[in-house]
Amino acid sequence: MAVNETYIGIQDEPLQDRGWGAVAIDLIRRQPLGAAGGLIVILMIFAAVFAEQIDMYDPEVNDFGAMLQAPSLDHIFGTDEFGRDIYSRIVHGARTAMLVGFTAAILGSTIGLLIGVTSAYFGGWVDNIVQRVVDVLIAFPSIILALAIVIILGRGVGPVIVAITIPLIPNCARVVRSSALAIREIPYVDAARAMGFGHVRIVLRHISPNIMAPYLIMLTTFLGQAILAEASLSYLGLGVQEPTPAWGLMLKSGAEEYAESAPWAVIFPGIAISLAVFGFNLFGDAMRDVLDPKLRDR
Repeated sequence: MAVNETYIGIQDEPLQDRGWGAVAIDLIRRQPLGAAGGLIVILMIFAAVFAEQIDMYDPEVNDFGAMLQAPSLDHIFGTDEFGRDIYSRIVHGARTAMLVGFTAAILGSTIGLLIGVTSAYFGGWVDNIVQRVVDVLIAFPSIILALAIVIILGRGVGPVIVAITIPLIPNCARVVRSSALAIREIPYVDAARAMGFGHVRIVLRHISPNIMAPYLIMLTTFLGQAILAEASLSYLGLGVQEPTPAWGLMLKSGAEEYAESAPWAVIFPGIAISLAVFGFNLFGDAMRDVLDPKLRDR
């Protein structure tokens, strides 16, 4: 097998000799659930980017003449207690979920990557101190730690991102460290030291790029967790505040008073949250199967 050929789960034909359509069909055939999760992720990103183009009404404008209307041609998902169109609020809520989810997941994974690699590279007392801090953070349930951070920092999108990011860091750092410990013993790291390269360059240029597989797997997994955490905090009234569209906030207002008289106010935001988490979990599992050499070969 030529070393300059890129393969993607097949052994008979290089990727560059195949069309993108054939590659997509092959991936759908081999990873149907992952492809379904990827489609959900693409639809969410599309809704977040083009929310103004695909909504039907202004999601923040009250219409007291159309309060709690059932789904119809005018309001396909019905309206809430303020007469706001639920479909439009779900579409714009995707933007809030994507903003919080992607920002928290990327920050948490990247900071965890750097901490894990640094801890494994230096070892000794540095590794001991870092791992004890990681143990302390992991000991706290993620939602409890997020709640404490939000209470300290206050409500809003920024504090919510910080509150979701911090619990993700130790989980990624622990996984990345285990991979970096093996990479540290490979001879090319010793060669880089012998050539006089500094610690920062070795960590960033020679170790970190070789643990991208676990990093990407953790990143895709964290996306679903971050969206669910944002919805949970908003549901508890500690996340995004009215009138900003947010799925957890919509679920909170509908579940408390209108679960029986206007069930559409609860059902559709709940479906949006479930689909988002389900889609990112499926996509993350597929990424793990593709990037893990043992799973890919099997």
